[in-house]
Amino acid sequence: MLRLLDLFFTGLHLVIICFNLFGWLWPRYRKWHFLLVLATAASWLLLGLWFGLGYCPITDWQWQVKTKLGERNLPNSFIKYYADWLTGLDFNPALVDTWTAILFGVAALLSVYFNFIQPKIEKGST
Repeated sequence: MLRLLDLFFTGLHLVIICFNLFGWLWPRYRKWHFLLVLATAASWLLLGLWFGLGYCPITDWQWQVKTKLGERNLPNSFIKYYADWLTGLDFNPALVDTWTAILFGVAALLSVYFNFIQPKIEKGST
């Protein structure tokens, strides 16, 4: 059961990460993308005030499962964990966090643009 839960959290993480990065591409999902970006930022920043900057409850829950499965020395970041696992390398955590923040910031700005700025531009040109 724990292995299934671990797979569930991995899938959930990957879906959230991919949608955070690329959800702005599809007009139909742009409002949902903006809401997920807000939720992610709130987790990282607001919950981060209590649990540490970049806090993700899904990572917290998954790490609890992985600990019960016997994994030790888990990094703070799911993205670092998964990048290490995929490549067999040991990425610098600060580098991973920096690139995560940069790519998230770009996706967040694109979400703001497509949800709020572009519609005003299009409305003004008609």
